[in-house]
Amino acid sequence: MKVPKKSSLQKKLQKGVKKEETDNLLEKQKIEEAVEISKEEEEEAAAAAAEENSVESPVVSDADDEVFSDDDGSLSESGSEDSHLSGEEDVFVSSDGEDSFDAKSDNVSGNGASGSGRDDVERGKDDDAGSDDSRTVVEESDSSEDEVAPRNTVGDVPLEWYKDEEHIGYDLAGKKIKKKERQDKLDSFLASVDDSKNWRRIYDEYNDEEVELTKDEVKLVKRLLKGKAPHTDFDPYAPYVDWFSWDDSKHPLSSAPEPKRRFIPSKWESKKVVQYVRAIRKGLIKFDEKPKEEPSAYLLWGDDSTAIDRQGLAYIPAPKPKLPGHDESYNPSLEYIPTQEDLNSYQLMFEEDRPKFIPKRFTSLRNVPAYEKAVKENFERCMDLYLCARVRKKRINIDPESLKPKLPSRKDLRPYPTSCYLEYKGHKGPVVSISTDSTGQWIASGSSDGTVRIWEVETGRCIRIWELGESVRHVSWNPMPERPILAVCMGEDVYLLNSGLGNAEEHNSLEELLSVETPSADDSDHDKTNVNWVQDDKNGGIRLKHFKTVSSVEWHRKGDYFSTLMPSGQSKAVLIHLLSKKQTQRIPFKLHGLPVSTAFHPSRSAFFISTKKNIRVYDLLNQKLIKKLETGVREVSSIAIHPGGDNLIVGSRDGKLCWFDMDLSSQPYRVLNCHPKDINKVAFHRSYPLFASSSDDCTAYVFHGMVYSDLNQNPLIVPLEILRGHASENGRGVMDCKFHPRQPWLFTAGADSVIKLYCH
Repeated sequence: MKVPKKSSLQKKLQKGVKKEETDNLLEKQKIEEAVEISKEEEEEAAAAAAEENSVESPVVSDADDEVFSDDDGSLSESGSEDSHLSGEEDVFVSSDGEDSFDAKSDNVSGNGASGSGRDDVERGKDDDAGSDDSRTVVEESDSSEDEVAPRNTVGDVPLEWYKDEEHIGYDLAGKKIKKKERQDKLDSFLASVDDSKNWRRIYDEYNDEEVELTKDEVKLVKRLLKGKAPHTDFDPYAPYVDWFSWDDSKHPLSSAPEPKRRFIPSKWESKKVVQYVRAIRKGLIKFDEKPKEEPSAYLLWGDDSTAIDRQGLAYIPAPKPKLPGHDESYNPSLEYIPTQEDLNSYQLMFEEDRPKFIPKRFTSLRNVPAYEKAVKENFERCMDLYLCARVRKKRINIDPESLKPKLPSRKDLRPYPTSCYLEYKGHKGPVVSISTDSTGQWIASGSSDGTVRIWEVETGRCIRIWELGESVRHVSWNPMPERPILAVCMGEDVYLLNSGLGNAEEHNSLEELLSVETPSADDSDHDKTNVNWVQDDKNGGIRLKHFKTVSSVEWHRKGDYFSTLMPSGQSKAVLIHLLSKKQTQRIPFKLHGLPVSTAFHPSRSAFFISTKKNIRVYDLLNQKLIKKLETGVREVSSIAIHPGGDNLIVGSRDGKLCWFDMDLSSQPYRVLNCHPKDINKVAFHRSYPLFASSSDDCTAYVFHGMVYSDLNQNPLIVPLEILRGHASENGRGVMDCKFHPRQPWLFTAGADSVIKLYCH
């Protein structure tokens, strides 16, 4: 195999690497290897020389031999572990892929193998260039972490994870690295006083140890604090070397125009900012809380207890004596000096009521005599301080406006009736009662002049009049729209009148419903209840004759049952009638007191009976008492049930309006002192959160009463409007009030024989 000539090797050495540096490095490595090998082979060299014909090169590596070819100098692997070289061949040695050099080996015969260590060294210089050891790369690092390996192998994790633990990480064996006991501030202060080099020590939190800085490191830190370069051999003001020669240049290196993106805000940065903002809002990015600040100073020789932990009586300073006023001056004004009449009146007072000091006037301060009661007053003050226990009273400064309930604005609670829109005139006496039908198109009124009228709501036109000849006490429409029946209370009779407002089919069905057969002789209903059902051909309806004066009529929600109230009827004061069967029965409950008003529950089979003091709720199916409500007023005048059925309002003769929440308590939830005179009637709206009250003071109050479906939320009551306009007659004002069934309108009936409609 041919070896490249010397001229070809010199061409390959022209690649930028100096030959002298490569020779020195290889010679140093070969000398060290040759010395080690010579010691091992010195004893075996004589015996090996006689047996072997060829000499084994001492610098051949264990790896496969690499030999260049004749033509292109490429490497070829021989596959043998030993290479036999002749003495006349030129050996090519390659240290890497770029640098190479050649050397001629000495003429070594087959029997001249007993070379000394010197010969081995020389052979190592010339013949060992082909070994792999000559390609060793020396890696250098300027990192200080290579000098001292860290004890803590926990990794790049925040040390706050081990803040409350007894260790700071794990070593290479997987054992916990216990924390060392750190010095407190007092010990560190004493150590800094005793040791002059203590200021060089810093605490390594990662390895939990104190490190002492060397002088070089201190100098490095000082240079950094001064803003200088860390190394002293660095010249920040080195002369500028211009690598380009601008003498013969005619054109710039780059004449491209400035791009537009250098003059406008970066859109990618704005997108990144939006991402960060969204992450912060969603809580994906959380900022670290402020670290807890340790107290900068503490009581060195005191105990660990604080002022809050101490027990015992706190010292309360004595109250300061009252400062003297203008009347105690030695020369007070004339208005402070009492006259002779005042002095004579003082003598007539009891000693406890007399003033303790009487002002006098002196021309100068030196003329003021000694105060004769000074010793006595000081003694009494000392006795008061000694005998009277001092108590510290905490006064809370509260704004009175903050105690008022925060109510919503009235503008947000619209619509509600505010002004008078229409007046219905025609009665000659006080209008005692009014009632609207279920459609809201008609309104009926009863007056003390003995007439009952039906009015059209929108126009105010009176379409029908019944002259009954006696004062009307109460009127009430049937709640079913297909049954336009009007119930009227007058004296001891109750009239069920056919209004004739429906179509022909409804009119025929009403005639059949309001027809009464002649009672048979064995009919005992009249004997039990003292009520007789009689056909009234004159007025076109049914007449129910009672044995006492009837004050009110209340319909059931289905329109078949209705109740009548006779306050003086004793055990038969409250009766329930069935229209379809023309039957009457009394309630199976004992009345406790004089009944005032009655009402059916809007959705359940419950019946309300109000006496002058209390309200009782009965279950008609199970025939038992459900609840008893205590009003706490002087006398109940009327009640009204909320459409939901769980709340009711009560009007009283002393001008109080009570709101009851039956799910909450048997006591009133709210008591409103709104009217100065008696409340005659209260009413709820069917669909709007409104309720109203009318009084003899010629006013009607409108309130907002919102009942929430959430049982944990109390009802909201807000006063809205005071409606005025009626005149007083014989001490009576607004006798009755009713809401329109569909619109937020309010009808009021006054003692001035006028009915008024208030709209929003």
